[in-house]
Amino acid sequence: MDRIRVVFFGTTAYSCAVFAQLLEEGYEVIAAVSQPDKPVGRKHELKEPPVKVFAREHQIPVLQPARLTEEADSVISLNPDLIVTCAYGQLIPVSILEAPKFGCLNIHPSPLPKYRGGAPIQRAVMNGDDYTEVCLMEMAERMDSGEVYARIPAEIGPDVTSSELFQQLEAPARQLIKEYLPKYLDGTLQGEVQDESKVVIAPNIKREEEQVSFRKESIDTLYNHLRGLIDEPVGYGILNGKRVKFARVRKQNGTVKEAPGTILGFADHAMRIAADGGVLLVYELQMEGKARMNADAFYNGAGRNLVGAQFE
Repeated sequence: MDRIRVVFFGTTAYSCAVFAQLLEEGYEVIAAVSQPDKPVGRKHELKEPPVKVFAREHQIPVLQPARLTEEADSVISLNPDLIVTCAYGQLIPVSILEAPKFGCLNIHPSPLPKYRGGAPIQRAVMNGDDYTEVCLMEMAERMDSGEVYARIPAEIGPDVTSSELFQQLEAPARQLIKEYLPKYLDGTLQGEVQDESKVVIAPNIKREEEQVSFRKESIDTLYNHLRGLIDEPVGYGILNGKRVKFARVRKQNGTVKEAPGTILGFADHAMRIAADGGVLLVYELQMEGKARMNADAFYNGAGRNLVGAQFE
């Protein structure tokens, strides 16, 4: 078989693992398509997505359409044999899906049809799941609805964050490219039709979901909620009318007499907050308008005066 010409669609650091494996396996990646640069931080400085940076390092052209539907022809004109996507962030128009002779494939990190959508990893952690998969699947007009050609299982540890799970799932994503993509291309893989009765949607995280509630969530639900938002976008609680982001946490199950949300004190490098069914241990946090800091530094500043205060 002649060298396969691939256009890769991806945006995130997780995408780069798949991108790198395509290059290692000798596929001719003729272009990458990524999301536009986005403003970040207080100064709103434009930040390039990791895939764009990676592509430039390998002298591969990059397209960054704000709306892919309006610039589909620029992709089709590249005449790729195959399109591979991973964590791109936009729906692929049908005109692009129908263009390559080998079709369009997606690397999706969930046990499809569970967690179709833009936040499968975050949702799995937030829901306290202990199992997931990474799938090699056919791209279809409806989101994540195509046939599945290969699955690689993965465990989700009880304390893993979504950021850590992304890193953990890079290896099986790479394996799908290395081991199963050649089998797909030579026609020896049979697709598995997804069971539509078992579909679970995993939409992108909404802003209102970033806030946790000590009054409404048990310690286990609270802990899973926060783990699923680390390191992005990072969950927060409200204390004295201001946001406090929880950047590194653990939990301690048990009976607590104080009201949920009460700051019990500081010990063993953690701020201890009462919750329904246990204590939330906060090792790194960020007060609204301040830089991220560890619990010891926070205690030595404002923290020592907040013992007994209560999160909402």
